[in-house]
Amino acid sequence: MAPSGTAATPEKKLGSEFEPSPWGDFFIEYEPKPQQRSEDWMMTRADKLKEDVHMMFNTSNSTEGMFLLDTLQHLGIDHLFEEQIHNTLSEILENKLTSSASLHEDALRFRLLREHGHWVSPDVFNKFKGEDGTFKRDITSQPSVLLCLYNAAHLLIHGEPALEEAIFFARHHLELVSGSLKSPLAQQVKRALHRPLPRSCKRVETLYYISEYEEEEGHNPVLLELAKLDFNLLQHVHLKELKAITEWWKHIYDSIGLSYIRNRVVESYTWAYVIYYERCFELPRIIIAKMMLLITILDDTYDTHGTIEDCRKLHEAVQRWDESAISLLPEYLKKFYIELLRTFKNIEGEMPIDINYDIYHLKKAIQNNVTGYLQEAEWSHKNHKPRFIDQVNLTSLTVGAPTVCVSMMTGMGDTIMKQALKWTADVPDVVVATGKIVRFMNDLAAFKRGKCNSDVASSVDCYINEYNVTSDVAIARIDALMEDEWRTLNQARFGNRVLLPAMQRIISLALSASFIYDNMNDAYTASEHLEKTIERLFIEPM
Repeated sequence: MAPSGTAATPEKKLGSEFEPSPWGDFFIEYEPKPQQRSEDWMMTRADKLKEDVHMMFNTSNSTEGMFLLDTLQHLGIDHLFEEQIHNTLSEILENKLTSSASLHEDALRFRLLREHGHWVSPDVFNKFKGEDGTFKRDITSQPSVLLCLYNAAHLLIHGEPALEEAIFFARHHLELVSGSLKSPLAQQVKRALHRPLPRSCKRVETLYYISEYEEEEGHNPVLLELAKLDFNLLQHVHLKELKAITEWWKHIYDSIGLSYIRNRVVESYTWAYVIYYERCFELPRIIIAKMMLLITILDDTYDTHGTIEDCRKLHEAVQRWDESAISLLPEYLKKFYIELLRTFKNIEGEMPIDINYDIYHLKKAIQNNVTGYLQEAEWSHKNHKPRFIDQVNLTSLTVGAPTVCVSMMTGMGDTIMKQALKWTADVPDVVVATGKIVRFMNDLAAFKRGKCNSDVASSVDCYINEYNVTSDVAIARIDALMEDEWRTLNQARFGNRVLLPAMQRIISLALSASFIYDNMNDAYTASEHLEKTIERLFIEPM
């Protein structure tokens, strides 16, 4: 998932253009401050609180269960109650046609069901409209209801003008009242207007919401305490993983001796973490982070350093995937190639025996990635300006989404592992849509900061060049194309229910991009934008 352009000019090798990571070896030596309570006490206390939440589910009707589920999702502890949530969704689904006088309830029901892959018609909102077909005016005086409607409507698919109207209506009236709202609703509205909840990174939303929930009058102290305990317990797990992968990367980085590459191990782990933060997903977290780092090395070699001859030789070696190909490579790439092969061999050897994961698909994804990098390099070498559609179709794959999505399938349960892995490796529409969202966000950030002189034209540049328009027009067009891809992702939820867990994780990759590229900043490359969030995620306990 390395933000990328394409290869440097054939005559010129560039030095490093990237700032060093602010973290260095920090997490190798870091020892968190002792907490007042031991980890054993925290785990025992969390188990007791989970029993209390089980009781809440048992004593709740479907409406109460729906609001409980929503709160658990916001607080980031829904992963602790999968069975109870499944049962609650079944009850909500059975009662979805029940007449309700509450737009708040109907909008929340609509969002939760669609988020979890259950189809709900937008006609459920018709009863809140007047004879002229527009929403009734009395709704405009209820900002919390408007916010709920606004977030729900962003789960629209293609061809749903009623939900487009709902978004416009809710946004307009939320903007009118946003300056007069009190905390914490004021912060939640501001955040949603910037990026609606269904398109936000879930784990980062949890950082905000835990403190906001504490401010809410009548908040449930059991849920709040459990959220804080779970966050802190997971933080212990993630710190151990950060230390291990930083040590692994330090060995790789020192061994290969490529000074021009981005040193982004903490940032790569953070990106993997916001996709898979739960305790049981150490394996996909580590594999995703390692793949991101390997892709970054390859990307930076093709993008800022390698001659066209180097790029072709590296491509051939990666396609052969054998130690005999080392002799093909220029001297400075030989050690990296050895580490690439060793990393894959180690991943295969460390795979638990109960994980039915075929490493072939991951290797093939890397090979396809490099084939795309070479095509970009050939364009750059020949000073070829690709058509906008050709540029997008290629670079939405070379941005790394297919490789990361294949990595993510190690988190699927063994019952669907083989099917999910094969399906993902074939690059279905949901992977393509995710890749386009990441690519467009990447290119908008690159355009904002001013691209490197060695980069081939981005999607923004290609659109400006092909259609002879201003940058504002090009950016507006790319925003519209991103909107189409979000709707494609929403549509994907209503397909094969067996593959729904895999689809949800792929969608989470698109959501993570909204965090990495927030405010049109490339926080992976310019990692100072991530520094404060990394502190909150891994260093500061709740």
